[in-house]
Amino acid sequence: MDPEDKYFRHTYSYLALRKTVGWIAILLPFTLVLGVFLIFNGEIIRESISHYYYTDMRNVFVGAICAIALFLFFYSGYDKWDDWAGNVAGFFAIGLAWFPATEMGSSNLIGKIHFACAAIFFLTLAVFSLFLFTKKGSNPTPQKLRRNKIYVICGLIIIACLIAIVVYHNFIYDVNSASCFVFWAETIALIAFGVSWLTKGGTLYPDK
Repeated sequence: MDPEDKYFRHTYSYLALRKTVGWIAILLPFTLVLGVFLIFNGEIIRESISHYYYTDMRNVFVGAICAIALFLFFYSGYDKWDDWAGNVAGFFAIGLAWFPATEMGSSNLIGKIHFACAAIFFLTLAVFSLFLFTKKGSNPTPQKLRRNKIYVICGLIIIACLIAIVVYHNFIYDVNSASCFVFWAETIALIAFGVSWLTKGGTLYPDK
């Protein structure tokens, strides 16, 4: 096989993996909702995405998070900072799956570990979008500059969702009332994460 053809095949496979991770992130909350509604006739919107662990869609939730974690572990970026960020995000994504959120009431120890893992996971994804994906050479293409705007917007959305969740839990949350605020904040953050990685995978404004 021509070495150049082999290089391009590996490159396209790598970009396809990035796109796959992006689509998993975007589709996960909607898949969980539709699965509960269409297959199991359960409560459609839960308190958070993590609370689908306590539904019949548990395996889908855990499987999707583990798939994202494995990709991030084996993600090879352009420098050591990319690699370290991928390892950190992958490690805490595994924590999300292995330490479930508290099902009801105030968070127990495992629930607090889950919350910490979720916060660090999303923060690391924001770092990818804001600082790592936006790196550019001395002569960036117009497409690269457009992609950087998308990365920055996605990173800021993730940060805003995290801040909103923290404010909600500390000042608004009531254990005696049902609310899906966190679910929608997490959904928006996952969509931003997915769009960022789809863009990095060459879906939006690719260089020719």
